[in-house]
Amino acid sequence: MPKPSLTRRFAKFLASWEGWPRLCRLAAFVLADAVVVAISLWLAFLVRFDGAIPPRYLAMLRYLIPIVLGIKLSIFFLFRAYRFSWPYVGLEELFHVVLGCGVGSLAVATLLFLLHNWRPLSGFPRSTLAIDFAFTLLGTGAIRLSNRTARYLFARGGVPKGKRKVLVVGAGEAGEQLVRSLKQDQKASLWPVGFLDDDPRKQGLFIHGVPVLGPRARLPEVMRAKGVDTVIIAMPSAPSRVIRETVELARKGQAKEIKIIPFLSELYTGEVRVSDAREVRPEDVLPREPVSVELGPIERFLKGKRVLVTGAAGSIGSELCRQILRFSPTELVALDFDETGLFNLEMELGRLFPHGKVKTVIANIRERPRISSVFQQERPQVVFHAAAYKHVPLMELHPEEAVKTNVFGTLLVAEEAVRAGAEAFVLISTDKAVNPVSVMGMSKRVAEMIVLTLNGKTSTRFMAVRFGNVLGSRGSVIPIFLDQIRRGGPVTVTHPEMERYFMTTSEAVLLVLQAAAMGSGGEIFVLDMGKPVKILDLAKELIRFHGLEPDKDIPIVFTGPRPGEKLREEVLTAEEGTEATAHKQIYVAKIGRKFTFEDLAGKLEKLAKAIEEQADANMIKMMLREIIYGSEGGRLGQG
Repeated sequence: MPKPSLTRRFAKFLASWEGWPRLCRLAAFVLADAVVVAISLWLAFLVRFDGAIPPRYLAMLRYLIPIVLGIKLSIFFLFRAYRFSWPYVGLEELFHVVLGCGVGSLAVATLLFLLHNWRPLSGFPRSTLAIDFAFTLLGTGAIRLSNRTARYLFARGGVPKGKRKVLVVGAGEAGEQLVRSLKQDQKASLWPVGFLDDDPRKQGLFIHGVPVLGPRARLPEVMRAKGVDTVIIAMPSAPSRVIRETVELARKGQAKEIKIIPFLSELYTGEVRVSDAREVRPEDVLPREPVSVELGPIERFLKGKRVLVTGAAGSIGSELCRQILRFSPTELVALDFDETGLFNLEMELGRLFPHGKVKTVIANIRERPRISSVFQQERPQVVFHAAAYKHVPLMELHPEEAVKTNVFGTLLVAEEAVRAGAEAFVLISTDKAVNPVSVMGMSKRVAEMIVLTLNGKTSTRFMAVRFGNVLGSRGSVIPIFLDQIRRGGPVTVTHPEMERYFMTTSEAVLLVLQAAAMGSGGEIFVLDMGKPVKILDLAKELIRFHGLEPDKDIPIVFTGPRPGEKLREEVLTAEEGTEATAHKQIYVAKIGRKFTFEDLAGKLEKLAKAIEEQADANMIKMMLREIIYGSEGGRLGQG
């Protein structure tokens, strides 16, 4: 049986390195540096004396080497020269080595100056200090770069064993980070063999040794030429049209696997890693424009603050938690009644933000003693209230539950936020609160009214943010359509003219944070959700996404509008206009007729009493309409 080559042995050693105990790895580097420091000093003398060190200076080295070792190794520890991961050494780690070598040489020179009268070191040749510095820097730097250098040299021989070839579409910053991560991650199953990018200035270049092979239009041709069946789209800021075209090109090239680096709003750490690449989802290719935000104001609003999120296990609440942790709060309190959802959220946040302080709390926002205890204990400075019942048809059947949670739950949480001295309270509202006809919409409208009337009574700033449907959230139409398509149809659409506003969850939440950061209190912020999308067109796009034809492979059936459902949602009432803000996608609803909390209090007491006495659904709906529109039928023009 042939013996393995030296390169294979070294490759095996590199692969096993991360499995060594941390102290063993540290000891190995300290020992290697000690050898480099000793040899560098000896070589410096050898160079200084033209290859023949006089006996007197050889004797001097016996005293000098232990002294220099003690000084330089101590300074290496001081300058964090051993706090690095060998496979991922970069400029930051090399900078620490340069500092350590420089300061170490200065420390040795200072000590020799102080000991110049000591006989064993008298007559020390000062020119050797500069030579020693150069050799030490080269040696310690080479040790740290050896892993990456070896893996680069091994990779030049072709695709490493056990890895599949992949083409990366997009040679920008995201593509560069992705390829670097793929090459550094020994556990990654993919190996990049080429980029495709529409920028002619990049074509023909090499990035981390990977060539830019041409524009996106050549993707099918390049896939066949390279024998590649896996594509990663690394264009997180590209519009959906470009993503859709790229997916179609990859399918023409017979791609078995198409992955994508998600929208910038989903890159929570700000860096692209192999683990960020995921399967293409329908929302990636649906017609929509990406959102842009200014992160500075959000960071100033949240950094160093104690933040509490209600409804944290829901689709909006969980995304709020992910986005908030990007901005380094002192503590995030995630509150929900769903224990399984909270457990899963806690695991995910721990993986995404290992250094973030997260506390999960199981509580019902309808129970004052529990909520009061949480707020008094945690003392949140910023509260995002996302807990709500949101399913329109279900709330038509159970209006008392909608009122208990969406109205009185909001009032309870808001009052406890005031008692705890919170700086800001942000209500997550909905476009269904505008001219509401459903119980869910009316209950959220009353919640908005509560928030507006509480603002100005204390130092807590109250505000609300309205937005439409988020793609892929719990109960949204997309998961329902996808399930129907998987089952072979039919896909059910309520009405051919039904329209809704859509935005991805991550983008909607970033705009919520942007609005909250700019709010001074008393505003109802309205998000520009883009152009409304016909549900029928959405259904057709989803069918085509699966390579099928609408009404040919998958039938579409119209079922008629459900109770409480409108054909088109609005984001403003007829009496409202908007005022522009510093952000082009955020507006403030102008508030018409003013009212006070005292105006609401009496009606809310009657509503609470009616629910306690188990009033029927029609009575509850009538009382909600009276609170919103007034007993005379005139509409309140507030947001």
